[in-house]
Amino acid sequence: MKEQRRPRLSLGKLPPEVMERYLFGMTGARSRRVVVEPALGLDFGVVGLGGGRTRGRFLIVSSDPITGVSERAGWYAVNVSANDVATSGNRPEFMQSVILLPEDASERDVGRLSSEMHTTAKALGIAIVGGHTELSPGLHRPIVVTTAFAVADSYVTASGARAGDTLMMTKTAGVEGTAILGTDPRFNRRLDRETVLGAASHFERLSVVAEAVGAYKTGAVHAMHDCTEGGVLGALYELATASGLGLDVSEADIPVSKATKRICSELGVDPLKLISSGTLLIAVKKGEESLVREAAASAGSLATPIGRFNKGKVLLTRKGKAEEVTGPPKDEIWRLHEESGEQL
Repeated sequence: MKEQRRPRLSLGKLPPEVMERYLFGMTGARSRRVVVEPALGLDFGVVGLGGGRTRGRFLIVSSDPITGVSERAGWYAVNVSANDVATSGNRPEFMQSVILLPEDASERDVGRLSSEMHTTAKALGIAIVGGHTELSPGLHRPIVVTTAFAVADSYVTASGARAGDTLMMTKTAGVEGTAILGTDPRFNRRLDRETVLGAASHFERLSVVAEAVGAYKTGAVHAMHDCTEGGVLGALYELATASGLGLDVSEADIPVSKATKRICSELGVDPLKLISSGTLLIAVKKGEESLVREAAASAGSLATPIGRFNKGKVLLTRKGKAEEVTGPPKDEIWRLHEESGEQL
């Protein structure tokens, strides 16, 4: 009897069932010092340091790749892994990087990437402590992987939301995707100058470090998760799943910027499924929403209530109809690339 062939994998993050089948249990040697192990929706791992004066302290670690962009790749690379660590409520302090360059890369390319990473890390207070750089065959653009670290006394994870908590969201939906699509000549040909400039300004909204740390300091936060691939819709599903809870969310309550609306309308894109680094989801103790709103405002951001956690299903209400969210969606960026048939 022939083995049934599984569906071919598509671009982007692996589906949850594939990660469950092949990744989450394949974690090498067991260690009592691993406090937070890999699981769907978790942004980082945690290792207990223990012993002596560091008793009770934790090492928070997260890695992320930059694969789909070449412009500002170094800047992106620092921000994305820094964001993941920041969802613990702590500022990232250290970083390592792996930079893989196309065969035709020049010294100038190396200098541009390293300069971007240096400037971005310095602004965030992160020390780059090492890594590896090489030219690799078969690449069409740089691939940059960063690992960010923080040493902390306490933290929250995406698994800590409680029934009754308010789900708050910072900034707007589709932040990163708006910046990418609005400034990419392959996709912005029919956009007016105002929309392109508005999209470009979204690049400066990609960091969640200040708002995440500020929100955590209020003492009202039970969980946080940043909206990367799969956008707001993917992130709220992952956050609810990690916490073992349901959610009631209304599309009408989710802020979307003018530039995002224009770009999504022109390209036939769902803003809730558009990659959104820079947008943070926060599970907030009921009645404490104003504290988090003020903390976000102090960090130059906006925090908006968009739903509530419960013990039911993950439901999104669109145009008056509640739809169950049964998994993270394919990101619209990858869908557009697949439909265009162009290489990333």
